[in-house]
Amino acid sequence: MPYSEIRSDAVIATLKTLELRVGERFPSSSLRQVCAEVVSVAGKADERWQEFQRPVYILRALWGVAFLAVLVVTTMLGIWLTHEFTDTTPDGQALYQARNGLALFEGLEPAMNVFVLIGAGLFFMLRSEETYKRRRVLKHIHELRSLVHIIDMHQLTKDPSAILGQIRRTAHSPAREMSRYDLTRYLDYCAELLALIGKIAALYMRDVEDIEVITAANEIEELSTNISRKVWQKITIIGQIEIECENHPE
Repeated sequence: MPYSEIRSDAVIATLKTLELRVGERFPSSSLRQVCAEVVSVAGKADERWQEFQRPVYILRALWGVAFLAVLVVTTMLGIWLTHEFTDTTPDGQALYQARNGLALFEGLEPAMNVFVLIGAGLFFMLRSEETYKRRRVLKHIHELRSLVHIIDMHQLTKDPSAILGQIRRTAHSPAREMSRYDLTRYLDYCAELLALIGKIAALYMRDVEDIEVITAANEIEELSTNISRKVWQKITIIGQIEIECENHPE
C-alpha cells in the first residue's frame, strides 16, 4: 500500500522543493548549500539501502571455501580417529588399540577442541556479511549526524532578540540583518531540514532487524527533534515579540 511505509521518492521530492524554497528566499545563504547536500545524501540513501539488500557474493564464496575446508578436516579427523583406536584382524573383527577408556578420552579431547574451533569459525563466517553491512550503514548514519550539527550551527546565531534592535554590537558580533519575517522563515527551514534528516535515517531501517542500526537511526531522529525543539522556541519568541509590537506599536 502506498501509505504503509516511508517512501524515499517522497522524501527526496520534499527535500528538492525545500531546496527551491530556500534558494528563492535566501539565494546567497549557505543554508541552501546545506539543503542541496541533504538532497544528495537522501538520493544516496535509497541506493545504499538497495545495495544492502543484495548479497555480498565475495563473502558467500569464502563461506563455501570454508565449508569445504571444514568438510575435508572433519573427514581426515574421522579417518585418523578410526586408524588410531581401531584395527581389523584377518577374521574381520575390530581390535581396539586403546587399552582403556583413559587413552580413548585423551584422543577425543583434542578432537573436540578442533570441532569447537571449527564451529566458532563457521559462526563468525556466517555473521561476517551481517557485520559488514552493519558497519557500512552505521557509517552513513554518522553522516546524517554531522548534517544535523551543521544545521544547528546555522541557527545558532539567529537570536530573536536582535529584531528589537536593542543589542549592543561588538567588533566580532555576527551579522544580524534579517527582518522579523525572514528570520522566522529561516528558522522554519532549519526545522524542516532537521525533520527530513530524521526521515532519511528512517529509510535505513526499512526491512532491518539489526538492533544497532535501529538504535543509531532512532538516535538521529531524537537528536534532530531536540535541536528542532530549540529552533521552535526561537520561532515562538519571535511570535511573542510580534504580538507585543502589535499591542504597543510605540
